[in-house]
Order: sequence, then C-alpha cells, then structure tokens
Amino acid sequence: MFLLQPGLALVQTVDFFTPVVDDPEAYGAIAAANALSDVYAMGGKPLTALSIAALPEKDFPVEWSAAIFRGGLSKLREAGCALLGGHTVRDPEIKFGYAVTGVVDPDRMLTNAGGRAGDPPPRSIQLDGQAGPSAFARKSIP
Repeated sequence: MFLLQPGLALVQTVDFFTPVVDDPEAYGAIAAANALSDVYAMGGKPLTALSIAALPEKDFPVEWSAAIFRGGLSKLREAGCALLGGHTVRDPEIKFGYAVTGVVDPDRMLTNAGGRAGDPPPRSIQLDGQAGPSAFARKSIP
C-alpha cells in the first residue's frame, strides 16, 4: 500500500500462471478476473492493468494469442479497469496474467497479515476441476 493522501492509498498486485482451462479466451478472462480479485480482496477498486505474457515461438497459432488477450480485455473492461500496456516474451510454456493497480481507503483495507498460528489454512480449488495441465497447455486444442 502506498498512501497518496489521507483516506486514499494505492495498491498493486501481479499474477500470472499457466492455462487452467482448454479455451484460450476463457483462460484470458480467468487470468484477468484472478488479478482483479486480488485488488477487490483488499477492499480496493481496480484502475489500471498491464498484461504479462509468455508465449511459445513455435506451434502456437496467433489466433490463440488473440483469444487470450481478448478474453482478458473483456474482463478488465467489465471491471472498468483500463489496460495501459504490457510485456510479452517467448517461452516454451504458456503463461498469462496482469499487474493491476487500484485504490483503497487505507482505514478499510483488508489484508492477510492477521493470520495467527493455529488458524485454518486458506482453501483453494483448481478452476477446471481436473488434475494436471489442461489440453490448452499441452497445445492439443481441437
């Protein structure tokens, strides 16, 4: 958190990951929703985002890239969050996500810093309900 003025602070988060579903557009939307949710979880309002992508150089159709970015942009727009740019690199393993900047009232900000010994661990679920990499990550989408 960075205090801009009394009652207004800047928050930032970054998250990117390998595909969790077989549909490229859904993957982009999930990546955006995940990054946005980090700001919402702090009680904040997302304002801007930067995309982060690692895409294979070979055997990766440009249509899949376009679909990933389209899905993410749709979810950002739904949240009223402006995409300002981003960075893409070549990598054999697909990864995609966003760095999101938002604002929050520091007196109402929620954090996970209050955890104590003996508290139950947070729970999470795999989004596609399957074990292992998705077909999309294996580059086997029909």
